[in-house]
Order: sequence, then structure tokens, then C-alpha cells
Amino acid sequence: MKAGKLFTKTLPFCWAKLLLGGAMVLILGIILALCLGIGYLFGDGGIVVGFLIWCGAVGVVRFAVMHYLGYMVKAGHISVIAEAAVTGEVPANQVKYGIGNVKERFVTSNVFFAVDKLVSGAVKQIQRGIGKVADFLDFIPGMDKVADLAKFFVELSLGYVDECCLGYTFYKKEQGAFESACDGVVVYAQNIKKLLGNAAKTMLKVILAVILTVIVIFIPIGLLFRVFDWSGLLAFLISCLLTWVVKFAFLDSFILCQTMAGYMEAAQTTEITFDLYEKLCGLSGKFKELFNKGKEENPEMAYAGAAAAAAPAFEYDQPQTVTTSPPPAPTANAESPVFCGQCGTKNAPTAAFCTSCGAKLK
Repeated sequence: MKAGKLFTKTLPFCWAKLLLGGAMVLILGIILALCLGIGYLFGDGGIVVGFLIWCGAVGVVRFAVMHYLGYMVKAGHISVIAEAAVTGEVPANQVKYGIGNVKERFVTSNVFFAVDKLVSGAVKQIQRGIGKVADFLDFIPGMDKVADLAKFFVELSLGYVDECCLGYTFYKKEQGAFESACDGVVVYAQNIKKLLGNAAKTMLKVILAVILTVIVIFIPIGLLFRVFDWSGLLAFLISCLLTWVVKFAFLDSFILCQTMAGYMEAAQTTEITFDLYEKLCGLSGKFKELFNKGKEENPEMAYAGAAAAAAPAFEYDQPQTVTTSPPPAPTANAESPVFCGQCGTKNAPTAAFCTSCGAKLK
């Protein structure tokens, strides 16, 4: 399913996000009125203090409302997008279905938060470790002149890329949450040029849309405040809050559908390269932690790093993007161990069959 259709088909999540964001703005509006009202009793200085107290309350309310409910709605949206992108079908009552998927997949919100933080940290660390942003953003003419601007767009895009990696956990339901999230990061690394290029271009559109939204919302609110001779700064602040709601509900959903459509298309045709686990563990401490948690869920997952560590460099120096069987294990000599081509288990040099899965080695 294409990105535009994914967006229109999952609009119920946009309305759910709009309701959630609107509730948060309403709560903040009430708190602002109370803070300024009480501060007014103490003069101009009291109003300033009241406003500063409200600024602190913004973070508290945002955490209280968005930390659980916001994450659950976002993750539910990701799960439905991942399913629709692959199957072309959107389930009935998709909001309830998506949130139920999240609870079933991660059991508790704490597991989801842990996976989310590790994936987010790994994606950012990997991007920083790969090298100059210009190396994989050659779609922009005159890269030497706009590399800094392109890097800015890429940094903003990474927040949506890590959500795509989380989407992979719903695509690979037969695996554990940490294991599939780890594989999802590897899929991103193997397709980094295409995925980040598309995400950066989409982010440019969203930034322009946000600026336009602020202007459109501010004009009527600013005029209304002008008529009543109220603060223009307050009008702009309210406009920014309402713009955030629109961005959270619709613009973020749009870019999520755009990036996930490309990611899921790549995920279905990418054969994960064994050596990338070892390389990414060296690039990112967060990925290594994610990888180790994946091994706790599935000890056989250890074959990836073990095989890469023992394999000759020329065997896996290029990412594999075919859909056939995994790359064969390195040919053993009389002194080296034999790695199974099916599961990657390390076997004795003289072994004829894998001690783990029973596959023939020679």
C-alpha cells in the first residue's frame, strides 16, 4: 500500500491524536489562566512568576498525558501501518486493534519504552558513526554548499526512522520484541541511503507546512487579541500550541506513513547481512545493548556476531539484498571451526552435521 493511501486509511489514528493533543492544550490553557489570574493579584511581577510556573507545568503535563497514552496511540498507529503496508488491508476498529497489538507485543508499557529508547539511541549513534551526511545525500545538487542544512533535515528525520524500526517488530511477530527491533535497525542500516534520503526530503515539506500552519492559525487569533487589546505574545503562544496539535495529529502521521511505506517495502526484499551485527555493535553501544537483550530472548541470535567475528573480511564485505538463502558459512581448514550456513552455530572443525539444527556442514 502506497504512502498516501496509508495516510487516508489510518485517519482514525489522526483523529485520536487530535483528541489527545486537544485535551493537553485544554489542560494547559486552564493552568495558564489560573497562573496568570493568581499572578495578577500580585502585580506585574506576579504575572511574570505565574507565567514561569506555567512554563514548568508544560513539561509535567506533556509527560503525564503523552508518556503513556501518546506512546500507546503512536505505537498502535505504527503497528497498523506496518500491517497495511505489507498486506494492503486495514483492520476494522483500527485504533482498538492497534493498541491491543501493542499490549500483546510488548506485554507492558515499560518493555515498549525500553525498546523505543534503545532503538532511538542506536539509530542516532549509527548515523553519527557512518560518516559525513553528504556521503549518502547525493540526491541534493551542490551537496558541498548545503551539507549542513541537509544534516539538519536528516537529524530531524531520524525520529521517524527509529519508529520504522519499531514497525519491524510488528512485521516479525514470531520473534521476540528486542530481537526483531535489533533486526529492524540492521534493515535500516542496509538501506540507509534510500531511507534517509526520502525522510529528509519529506521533512522539508513538513517544516514548510508547520510554518504555514502557524501563520494561518496566528492571523485570526492575533486579530481577535488585537481587538480586545490583549497580549500579542500570548496570541502567538496559543497559536504555537494549536500548531503543535495539528502537527502531532496530522503532519507527524503523514511523514510516518511516508517513511514507513519506504521502509516496509525495503524490509520485505532485504536479506539481513550477518556481519552488520558485529559492525553495528562497534558503532553503537545502544545497538549492542539491544543485540544482547535480543540474545537473551533467542540465544541462537548470537550466530550473527560470532560468524562475523570469525569470517574472512572478503566473505561479507558487501551487504546482501537478495531474497535467497543466507550467505554460506566460511570454508573451514584443519584448524578453524565450522559455522553452520543455516543457523550460524559454531561447530568443531571435523563436524559433519550442525550440533544445533542438524544441517549438513560439508
